[in-house]
Amino acid sequence: MESFEQLAEQYQPMMHKIINTLHIYKNKEEFFQHALIALWDASRRFDPEKGNFTSYAYSYIKGRLLTELKRSIHEEETTVCPTEEFWELIEEPPKSELDWDLLEHMQSLTANQRKWLNYTVHFDLSIREIAAQENVSVSAVKNWRAGAREKLKGEMSAK
Repeated sequence: MESFEQLAEQYQPMMHKIINTLHIYKNKEEFFQHALIALWDASRRFDPEKGNFTSYAYSYIKGRLLTELKRSIHEEETTVCPTEEFWELIEEPPKSELDWDLLEHMQSLTANQRKWLNYTVHFDLSIREIAAQENVSVSAVKNWRAGAREKLKGEMSAK
């Protein structure tokens, strides 16, 4: 076979024809690149004993473009990309009563106990995950938890 540049130039009209036949109007350049890759693959896989290269290349390129079209449609349908207005309209969720109570009592906790409470309540992390995040042992985090629970129970029952 001749060089790939010559092959690509020779089959360029066919690739554009396939793209137009499939009614691809978005991202034409991207699909043309996929067609070029398919042509290259077809040139590598072609067995001259089995038939004509033009027919093989046509069906190979069309099949690859159909697969890519199906993938891009699926991605477009499943990917949600809200407009900027959407993000501006979202408000901060109101703090629950539990959050206000915890904030009120957090001043009595040590810094590490506050870390445990924050990671547990807001990020739903396990003791192991907190230990990994803070680069401390699991038993250290368990001690933070025990101390925080004791202080919070004492303060809540005194209320």
